[in-house]
Amino acid sequence: MFLSGRVATNDGTALPNDVMIERICNEKVRQQVYATLHGDFTMQLGSLADSFLDASGQLAQLRPDPNNPGMMGMSRRELVTCDLRVSAAGFHQTRLSLMELANFGESIDVGSIVVQRGTKIQGTTVNAALYRVPNGARKAYEKGLDAENSGKLANARTYFEKSVAIYPKFANAWFELGNVLRAQSEKDAARDAYTKATTIDAKFVPPYLQLAAMACEARNWKEALDFTGRILDAEPFQNPSGYTLDLDKYAYAEAYFYDALANFNLNRIADAERSALKAEQELRTRSPRLHLLLAEIFARRKNYTNAILELQTYLELAPHAPNADQVRANIAKWQALNASASAANPEPK
Repeated sequence: MFLSGRVATNDGTALPNDVMIERICNEKVRQQVYATLHGDFTMQLGSLADSFLDASGQLAQLRPDPNNPGMMGMSRRELVTCDLRVSAAGFHQTRLSLMELANFGESIDVGSIVVQRGTKIQGTTVNAALYRVPNGARKAYEKGLDAENSGKLANARTYFEKSVAIYPKFANAWFELGNVLRAQSEKDAARDAYTKATTIDAKFVPPYLQLAAMACEARNWKEALDFTGRILDAEPFQNPSGYTLDLDKYAYAEAYFYDALANFNLNRIADAERSALKAEQELRTRSPRLHLLLAEIFARRKNYTNAILELQTYLELAPHAPNADQVRANIAKWQALNASASAANPEPK
């Protein structure tokens, strides 16, 4: 039996790359998987990776499902004590009970699980230009936000498209349309929508963050630096026009992360380290991927002591990550290199 679903954000922005889905039964973690970059996930129930306890507290054995004779699976009785818990950097944990699931065939689809951002990106709703648009465009935009926050992306897309059709200079609506298009994996269309938003209002910052993320996904490092520069070169939380900038501290930290990643891949190690350390001020306990990047930066500078510490922090935050074995191998490798360096350059007595 396979259990699958999708994870989406309440504001339509892209998910981080460390979204973990855990199946918890009787308040004990029984299975962990990571979502794809698009938010999809699948668990195989009753597999060797599934150390499941049934409702009576006994280890469940593979046996025919009473609802599907002949299929080796798990019964409804064994799932009623289970929840799915979704954890993602920068978002509140979300839990979904499996008690009410009605479909117990070979595949169970739990649908979309919407996660709420822990630190809201304020600029998606507070741009002053919002209140100068025609009434019809604004109403369509607000309906789009409601649909987007409910995870109804198709409806949200329709409303945002209607909004920009009524008022093509509506930067907020273009940005939200870009978020929905990106969530629907229409990358080119999303990029166009974000670009239109920045063309309309060059001081509207959130689209630049999404464009930077997409440039990093495409490994277009110079383009990523151009977009992060538009964010980080501005005076924090204030722009030349005098109104509050559209990003909170968490989003600024994300911009520093993308800036560090791009600089690292362009072999600009000093710049990469500077931006990564600034990102760490906000993301230290929320972003395992940042610690991986810092480890690579320190290792490139032959600072193996700090590189090892960063990998150890990564494993503390994501002990069951798919690359955990490779990370442990890197720790062992860098420990050996660190020992060799220490032997070759002993400290003076």
